[in-house]
Amino acid sequence: MKKILVASLTGAAVAVAAQGVAVTSAYAAEIELKLAWLTADSPSDPYAITAHAFKTEIEAALPGRVEVALFPNRQLGDDKEILEGLQFGTIDMGIITNAVVANLEPTYQLLDLPFLFGNAAQAHDVLDGPVGQDLAANLADDGIVSLGAAEGGFRNMINNTRPVRTPEDVTGVKYRTMQNPVFIEMFSSLGGSPVPMAWGEVFTAMQQGTVDGLEIPASVVNSNNFAEVTKYLSFTRHTYSAIHLLMSKRSFDSLPEDVQQAVLYAGETAIAAQRVAVAEGERDVVEALTAAGMEINDIEDVGAFRAKVAPVYEQFESTIGKDLLDRALAAVSDQ
Repeated sequence: MKKILVASLTGAAVAVAAQGVAVTSAYAAEIELKLAWLTADSPSDPYAITAHAFKTEIEAALPGRVEVALFPNRQLGDDKEILEGLQFGTIDMGIITNAVVANLEPTYQLLDLPFLFGNAAQAHDVLDGPVGQDLAANLADDGIVSLGAAEGGFRNMINNTRPVRTPEDVTGVKYRTMQNPVFIEMFSSLGGSPVPMAWGEVFTAMQQGTVDGLEIPASVVNSNNFAEVTKYLSFTRHTYSAIHLLMSKRSFDSLPEDVQQAVLYAGETAIAAQRVAVAEGERDVVEALTAAGMEINDIEDVGAFRAKVAPVYEQFESTIGKDLLDRALAAVSDQ
């Protein structure tokens, strides 16, 4: 029997898994897939929505041949550990945020550049077009197959110091950032005090005041209960959050050809459905965060923020590649 690793928990299994009970199926499929991610298995969480959509698609396409077991909430480790597992083939599938992928394949730093995308449609055109295909080809050289980029939503700033309306409001505030140089330099250029930190430490750090804030999509704020420990949510929309549905190349190459094709198609179809679901759920997320007591605001002048972060583009141009960056900027400016 072939076994392939993914990580999450679905449907009726969610309640059981929440109690820490292992979930097993009543039958053994020919191919067993397990898929991993680090956030909660919540109906509003973009990672969880992606995982469930993929499970639904591949099991419907190959009933009885493929079964997907899901492992959310860092059950197989943080993003970095999941990514390493994909490279070594000890984990078969993962849903991982772009900034962590960029630490492995630096050309992905392109997608984290601040204020690159004005809206999700621009991001989708770049991710699904020639630029995204080139990025995926680069990642394949690192031993990982990209099945596409799902919708994380735009990343926003949350903190307990003050609302962010102008770049000056970021000054001096300690923001947890991902352990990624683009995010560290972004917050430094805005005058903030970036504190790189693994995801598993962040909620406690906010509770204890070790950091003043962080930056994540509103859906992740809601699904991971950050309204309990954070007062202000400012819709800075500074970075589009691409979350990548990935598979170990070793695992992918070991599959029969028809299953490989089904996996590729299921990934594409799942991502299309996930993007729609995340976009439709944003209003409900905002209402939930408002009801939970968060104070929510928009920024006043995007241009002022763009001017502050311009040096970040210059700093990372050589790592990303001037041609790739110029093509992405051209694609965005055409919209």
